[in-house]
Amino acid sequence: MQFPESWLREFCNPPLSTQQLADTLTMGGLEVEELRPAAPPFTKIVVGEIKEAAQHPDADRLRVCKVDAGQGALLNIVCGAPNARVGIKVPCALVGAELPPGDDGKPFLIKLGKLRGVESQGMLCSARELKLSEDHGGLLELAADAPVGANVREVLKLDDTLFTLKLTPNLAHALSVYGVARELSALTGAPLKQPTFTPVKPAHDAKLKIKVAAPDLCGRFSGRIVRNVDTKAKTPQWMVDRLARCGQRSVTALVDISNYVMFEFGRPSHIFDYDKIHGALEVRWGKPGEQLKLLNGNTVTVDENVGVISDDKEVESLAGIMGGDATAVSDDTRNVYVEAAFWWPQAIQGRSRRYNFSTDAGHRFERGVDPSQTVEHIEHVTQLIIDICGGEAGPMDDQVAKLPEQEPVTLRVARAAKVIGMPVTQEQCKDALSRLGLPVTAGEGTLTVTPPPYRFDLTIEEDLIEEVVRIIGYANLPTTPPLAPITAKLPPESRRSRFAVRRLLAALGYQETINFSFVEESWERDLAGNADPIRLLNPIASQMSVMRSSLLGSLLQSLKFNLDRKAERVRVFELGRVFLRDASVVTTDSTVRGIHQPMRVAGLAYGDVDGLQWARKGAGADFYDIKGDVEALLSPLKAQFKPGTHPALHPGRCATVWVDGREIGVVGELHPRWRQGWELAHAPVLFELDLDAVVARQVAVFEPVPKFQPVQRDIAVIVADAVTHDAVMEAVHSAPTGGLLQGAMLFDLYKPKQASPGLGTHEKSLAVRLTLASTEATLTDDQIDAAVKAVVDRIAAGLGGRLRG
Repeated sequence: MQFPESWLREFCNPPLSTQQLADTLTMGGLEVEELRPAAPPFTKIVVGEIKEAAQHPDADRLRVCKVDAGQGALLNIVCGAPNARVGIKVPCALVGAELPPGDDGKPFLIKLGKLRGVESQGMLCSARELKLSEDHGGLLELAADAPVGANVREVLKLDDTLFTLKLTPNLAHALSVYGVARELSALTGAPLKQPTFTPVKPAHDAKLKIKVAAPDLCGRFSGRIVRNVDTKAKTPQWMVDRLARCGQRSVTALVDISNYVMFEFGRPSHIFDYDKIHGALEVRWGKPGEQLKLLNGNTVTVDENVGVISDDKEVESLAGIMGGDATAVSDDTRNVYVEAAFWWPQAIQGRSRRYNFSTDAGHRFERGVDPSQTVEHIEHVTQLIIDICGGEAGPMDDQVAKLPEQEPVTLRVARAAKVIGMPVTQEQCKDALSRLGLPVTAGEGTLTVTPPPYRFDLTIEEDLIEEVVRIIGYANLPTTPPLAPITAKLPPESRRSRFAVRRLLAALGYQETINFSFVEESWERDLAGNADPIRLLNPIASQMSVMRSSLLGSLLQSLKFNLDRKAERVRVFELGRVFLRDASVVTTDSTVRGIHQPMRVAGLAYGDVDGLQWARKGAGADFYDIKGDVEALLSPLKAQFKPGTHPALHPGRCATVWVDGREIGVVGELHPRWRQGWELAHAPVLFELDLDAVVARQVAVFEPVPKFQPVQRDIAVIVADAVTHDAVMEAVHSAPTGGLLQGAMLFDLYKPKQASPGLGTHEKSLAVRLTLASTEATLTDDQIDAAVKAVVDRIAAGLGGRLRG
């Protein structure tokens, strides 16, 4: 909510500076999100009156104006505005004036100059040039009584500050300038100016027949007819300025009046064109299939869960949200019907979201608007209409169907002290509640409050405790150390932190992304093979309707976003939670029944491995680059990679990742089908791992530096083509070498193009270097030969291999 400080101080004016006032509101629970000046800085701009306006001799679109700016002699100013004419008063920038900064951030300095050969001694300004609005259709015309030569900042009251409040849903009573002033008065003790609403004397006896058919929708409906209204009347400048400083654009006088009262007192109202209403009005729930064209141009279909106002012919308004186009006031309107009602909050809540728009009226009604002031506020609206647009008011029609029953709420002083965390007396609590205007009845150690009609948020004892501590002041709460013993919860040494995983991936050249946990349903179907994802009951957007069971879709979306902005090399990762159906999960303080929520880490690489590089030809990242990153991420754990399949990955370029005999994830190249669907020039390589397996690590164990030199032996074994490197290494390490084998490494592979002596067509030769050592003594030739023989025998027995001759 936005409003000017000057308007707030008209209701409550404590002796505080602007910043102190903002701090007081924030500490009182009304968070001031932003403070900004009503107008940017500018100097030497005064009120000028155009005395003469002649055509420029050398330019069709320029005029030479003689301007009285209070400087004695008339100023000669060349102007191109279409409304530059004799008699109007406009902002005049004198020579040496500084206009608000432009796009370059530098102020615009006015100098003496010539335009098409005619000297110009200043500049006449539009609202846009002064950064007061986006209107640049002509000069900003000031009031006829504005004093010539006066500072424009003083005339337009531009030395004001705009407050932007970020209010929580329970503060509906503060959704108006008067509501904020009421809170400010309670917080500071400054007097509050109480508004008075003088009834407008009826000039005729015409009434519109109203039927409230749904008391559970509308509890009170008030209205009156105003005849002979001049809808073409101009909105007063003071009202236009205040609405603009509330972020509201001026429309017409009648609309502006309705909006003005809403910002002033938090009362949304609606003005119908009376002559366009067919018969009587009925307030009811909608009927399936009924349609309504709204003021914003949208046509909506209602049903029995949406409230409407209808006449004898059609639906005319969406109850509590927006009026209909059929009865909208226009320049031809002569008679109007002014309406203000109390709509039950639960009858309005969520209805705007069904139609993908929101309104200021709906925002207030779904939180609760004072039902006791409908008549008074219509009197206020009526008086403004008569003052600005003229007209003749009819009698007030006030129908009360069902109003909220204010249930008393009791506060126990001892309970308040316990919750607040500091001793408070009954007198302190009573004073705090009384300052808020709440009627208080004292008991023995208790205070009972009957909430006023505008306080929909006071329903339980804790609500009153919150009000007490707001008025006492959060800054006055003591800093009390915890009384319970604190035992540090140290993570086990066998696990590293998630931050360490993030830091390691960043060191490998990846950047972290954070994405929504709800994704498009097509991602789950195509990329995760999940035909039955967990659906959201109330998605924030139609394309984010299910919970993700894989992080890969989010990473691809991040890749696409970057590629659309001309990124050539992308390395991204994410640590996040996924959501899987699992009937074995029960509800606890950290789990939800039927849903398994493990943490995973996933990464994506696209583009050159090293970026632009002079030393070698650029090549896109492939499977083995990312396989190396996964091995580095899991180190010192030893990962195994086995051929696998995944819905998102290339069938022949995909591997499952195994650690200690357990599958922990997958790595591979994106499937060509999805690469084409996402319109990617190259196939990215992705991995996704179980985070619990990644954070696990082996605790280091001290081993003494070996005293005896190791021995290396190279063997060449012939095996079938189908035998994998992993199978050979597993056979080597499982050989009974008596603990002498310290390491083994494949360093050569030979496969002839055609059969050769000792090597068949479907065979290959693998050269393996064995490292042998003992911690007890130097190895003898017999020990070495026995260990080598054990390795060769194990390869022969397990893989059908033989030693190459």
